[in-house]
Amino acid sequence: MQTGKGNTMNMMARERAVVLGGSMAGTLAARVLAESFSDVVVVDRDDLIGVRESRRGTPHSHHAHGLHSRGLMIVEELFPGLTEEVLATGALAADIGRIRWHFNGRPIAPTDVGLVMLAPSRPVLEYHVRGRVAALPNVRYLERHDILRPLSTSGRDRVTGVLVRRQSDGAELELEADLVVDATGRGSRTPAWLDGLGYQRPAEDRIKIGLTYTTRHYRVDPKWFEGAQSIVFIASPAHPRGAFFGQLGGGVCVLSLTGILGDQPPTDPQGFLDFARSLPGPVVYQSIRESEPLENAVSFRFPASVRRRYEQLTRFPDGLLVLGDAVASFNPLYGQGMTVTAIEALALRNLLRESRTGNIEPKKFLKVVGKAVKTPWEMNAGGDLAFPDVPGERSARIRIANAYLARVQYATSKDPKVTKAFMRVAGMIDRPETLFKPGLAARVLRQAPRMPAPGPSWLDTEIPANAPETDLPKAA
Repeated sequence: MQTGKGNTMNMMARERAVVLGGSMAGTLAARVLAESFSDVVVVDRDDLIGVRESRRGTPHSHHAHGLHSRGLMIVEELFPGLTEEVLATGALAADIGRIRWHFNGRPIAPTDVGLVMLAPSRPVLEYHVRGRVAALPNVRYLERHDILRPLSTSGRDRVTGVLVRRQSDGAELELEADLVVDATGRGSRTPAWLDGLGYQRPAEDRIKIGLTYTTRHYRVDPKWFEGAQSIVFIASPAHPRGAFFGQLGGGVCVLSLTGILGDQPPTDPQGFLDFARSLPGPVVYQSIRESEPLENAVSFRFPASVRRRYEQLTRFPDGLLVLGDAVASFNPLYGQGMTVTAIEALALRNLLRESRTGNIEPKKFLKVVGKAVKTPWEMNAGGDLAFPDVPGERSARIRIANAYLARVQYATSKDPKVTKAFMRVAGMIDRPETLFKPGLAARVLRQAPRMPAPGPSWLDTEIPANAPETDLPKAA
């Protein structure tokens, strides 16, 4: 291994990094590692390069996705011009405050927040990001290879590579590496690998939400959206069924219906339509009931949010890092997973740039990742625990925060300034504590001095399912 004077030369002194998993987390990790290693190898069991469709390793990618504002900023920093590149394909972006959000059955008061959410299909976004990384001269993708186990020193104090198996002929290959990064997602086997190497497994926090997405794509009619990029019904205890209905560009839109705690949106056409009709507002049902879907509905089940507490471990082998869903897999209803991954990738880049020895202390990195995960995890866990049937301890802090958040969300239906403040938190630009600042709290409590009742469902009027269009309420 070569050494050199100065930060730039030292950064390129490292020889090989191996990234396990080529989805968003692995691709972002490869991008930042390419600045510091002369050879970066990304290993995945699927075909990756040139793929624009959902694949076996990412079944969730068929469903609605969005890249929040902070995540988009980081991705744009790593890949200048990527946003325009994606938009040039026909994909759409929107000011987060102009999306037609519905909280607890009520539409927000729209406003210009000045923060963009990019919402192409997940495979299209990954295609463009992965294409940029694959074009780097020191990055190569090892596709259709199964990951078997890490390689280590005889004392098991350092991971020295990974054993993989080529699917085409079953041949096994030892990939030696100065650094191995696990970005294999929620199915990560690092806890078992640690156990096999004589280390403690990380403790896990788990919130059982029992979420199911069921998704269909439609040929879009622009009048459905009235100039908005998407229409979103966020699930709440009073209205636990939700929907993400968004334009993808190219005349196509996606509808992902969501149910929790075992309430599964059906895949059969009539059941899917009936579920859409059960949402608190009529706009989704009215839009799709006479429309021709582009394919059969597909479901994806997400049993629980999981946080692996690697930052609490006192021992961890050198040469191994973990990031992305392999550390914390968030309830996708909140749409924060890709953004948290981008934050972790940026943290990895910063630590690599700061390193004088050419190495990263794994425990230091995992503590940084734990800090990056902490706030969004608390937001997600608190939101899930607002549903009374979700198992878990509800501390006084969570109960107070959820009671106040219900008032904030009600105030967004009345006050655009509250909408703007809330969306800056949802976009992960501002910390949740900003919602408690005296000036904003006064605006919130002016609109909701007491706990607001949930918004009524449009079906409270008992409109028959076969009612003609003229008898239905207008879309919210």
